[in-house]
Amino acid sequence: MVTTRGRLDAADPTERVGSWDFGGADAVVLFVHGLGADAASARDQAYTARLGLAAATGATTETGGPPVVGYSWASNVDWGPAKRTADANAAPLADWLTAWADDDGQPVHLFAHSLGARVTGATLRELADRGRTDVLASVSLFGGAIPDDSVAADGRYGSAIAAVDAPVFNFHSRNDRVLGWVYRASDRTRAVGHGGLAASASAPARYTDIDVTDLVADHYSYVEPEEGCLPRAIERIGIE
Repeated sequence: MVTTRGRLDAADPTERVGSWDFGGADAVVLFVHGLGADAASARDQAYTARLGLAAATGATTETGGPPVVGYSWASNVDWGPAKRTADANAAPLADWLTAWADDDGQPVHLFAHSLGARVTGATLRELADRGRTDVLASVSLFGGAIPDDSVAADGRYGSAIAAVDAPVFNFHSRNDRVLGWVYRASDRTRAVGHGGLAASASAPARYTDIDVTDLVADHYSYVEPEEGCLPRAIERIGIE
């Protein structure tokens, strides 16, 4: 795990915890959770993503799939403060990704669930501002809790998406009632994780919508083993 909980004002806001022996893996997955996760839940969600990837890649053991690093941030607060904290994690995550690319070198596939999409979008803007668009192998949003026009070419994150040297995939499901009802009521807009990019908008370069309504039954199933959309995701991303 990488955590910024209680550390955002520190000189070095990210801290590594747990085992970092990846056994010579070709790449790693960085999983960024969404709203309402305490430290234990953040770890559990990253572990679920690991199990889902192992199942989707046909690994014979739960440790046989791509290694997963969980990014743990203080999202276990109310909706408004959580969005501000998501934005505040842009610089720390950009710092970590840049250091990883320079020091460790294994390609990073970033998976973001729910409000983790806001952390990710803000981080892509930060990386673009720094001229470090080379630190990611791919970006995948699962049930992204950000406006459906924010990923447009002229949207909040559009230019940063176009600048990144990696494909950006948006996996969305109309069965996601949290986004279809709760998010829409609270933010008075449609979520990109429910119906994809706004119909009237133009997509930035390297951005792709992928409808997984046939696979994903609710907001919490995207990366679950056997019942989420990871088999389709890894096929599009190219993870083995």
